[in-house]
Amino acid sequence: MDNVSHVSHFFVRPENITDKKVLITGEDVNHIKNVLRMKVGDEISVSNGVDDKEYRCGIISIGDTVECELRFIKEAGVELPVRIYLFQGLAKGDKLETVIQKAVELGAYEIIPVSMARSVVKLDPRKATAKVERYRGIARAAAKQSKRAVIPDVHEVMDMKEAVRYAAAFHKNIVPYEMKAGEDFSHTRDVMKGLPTAGSIGVFIGPEGGFDDAEIELLKGIGADMISLGRRILRTETAGMVVLSWLDYLLER
Repeated sequence: MDNVSHVSHFFVRPENITDKKVLITGEDVNHIKNVLRMKVGDEISVSNGVDDKEYRCGIISIGDTVECELRFIKEAGVELPVRIYLFQGLAKGDKLETVIQKAVELGAYEIIPVSMARSVVKLDPRKATAKVERYRGIARAAAKQSKRAVIPDVHEVMDMKEAVRYAAAFHKNIVPYEMKAGEDFSHTRDVMKGLPTAGSIGVFIGPEGGFDDAEIELLKGIGADMISLGRRILRTETAGMVVLSWLDYLLER
């Protein structure tokens, strides 16, 4: 069963929240007026995308903007204590869109699409910017639906060398690797038990064709841990969700 709340959630700029008022602008105004058909007096929740707080307020006017009266503030506590960076190999069709949506729901802090050696998909640079903007819209919608306190960013597409350089400063990097499938699962358990409880963790997921040897060597060069996801080979769109679910279980406060 979904964990559903009937109070709609929105994001606003920090300066739009004052001691007593909250101002909603932009495309959310149309959504409130014409999609949700909300009325004066209805309650909503907002986040400012900066702190881990939920601002509950009641609508007092609806026009070109939606003005709300701040009722109370609570520590949302919805964000994980560790920032999770998901490095997802480019995948066919709409798989990446699904990965982004689910990764946001599962608490990822940032999603980085990565063009890898065995990626079947090669993004046309002329279309990459529009694609990333679409991905960011999906992340924003998922953050609203799951009542995240922040909107996870979807980074511009990186190549593997750029991704490894980006992850080099993280406290831990883990890599589900198909060559580990079927091996003794004790190493994976040890890696997961030894995760930091603060800081940053990178999760690298290969594309449909998996990682090539040179990419694995690059990851080993920054101390990444190769882990198994079990005896079955998982699809690229499934593997990241399994790891994020494990991280949720281990790190949830």
